[in-house]
Amino acid sequence: MGRNQRVVVKIGSSSVTDETGNLDETKMRELVEDFVNASEMGGWQLVLVSSGAVAAGCSKLGWDRRGLSLPEKQAAAAVGQGLLMDRYGKLFGEYGIIIGQVLLTKFDIANPQQLSHICDTMETLIANRVVPIVNENDTVAVDEIRVGENDTLAAHVAVLTNSDLLVLLTDVDGLYTSDPRKHEDAKPISEVWEITDELASMAGTSATLVGTGGMQTKLSAARIATENGIDVVIANSSDSELFTDLAHGGWKGTKFHAQSSKEGIQT
Repeated sequence: MGRNQRVVVKIGSSSVTDETGNLDETKMRELVEDFVNASEMGGWQLVLVSSGAVAAGCSKLGWDRRGLSLPEKQAAAAVGQGLLMDRYGKLFGEYGIIIGQVLLTKFDIANPQQLSHICDTMETLIANRVVPIVNENDTVAVDEIRVGENDTLAAHVAVLTNSDLLVLLTDVDGLYTSDPRKHEDAKPISEVWEITDELASMAGTSATLVGTGGMQTKLSAARIATENGIDVVIANSSDSELFTDLAHGGWKGTKFHAQSSKEGIQT
């Protein structure tokens, strides 16, 4: 490839917070340790797309996330984003790794001039061994310029950074024939070569309190990425062996194979 494998990992709110919305030190420490170990083994250039700011902000402010107005959500994001980055900074810092914050909206991605600046910034961060941590800029984003959830944002980030692999972390073990939390006969789907309407109908909705995206959004993200020559893996964030497997070319969960070569794709 001419460079190390570039991997975008999307981290959902439930992967970094507890059931009350507080940032979970144990979960985050284990994730960072897994990221660092896998990056060293696999020679990864790592980009993170991390949710959790609104949940962390609500917890800090003592607010119930349900029923908040848009200004309240934006205020919670302003509080929580600082908490989230501070925690990531300390955890990665234990390994001598610097992080950089990148906040985006749909407008930034859709505007050619803005997109060019984003790509330049991301390339500069990665070239200097800084781990970009991306989130939607919730403090300014309204419906007209919102991506909406971080699965889709992560897919766009994977495309604009010309990445090789997108990993979507969730609280289930990948895609099943039906919701495994509701149906005992649900069977895991290990590989997907084409995202069909039948496959899309199998995807359930999120069952977590703090998450905004369900399996449907992950399938949509997988479609964006695979159509741009990027492999996608949907997997359980609590699997301690996941990133070791990925670093050695294997996977746990569901792998969506790229539908086209990256050659000629413009980001």
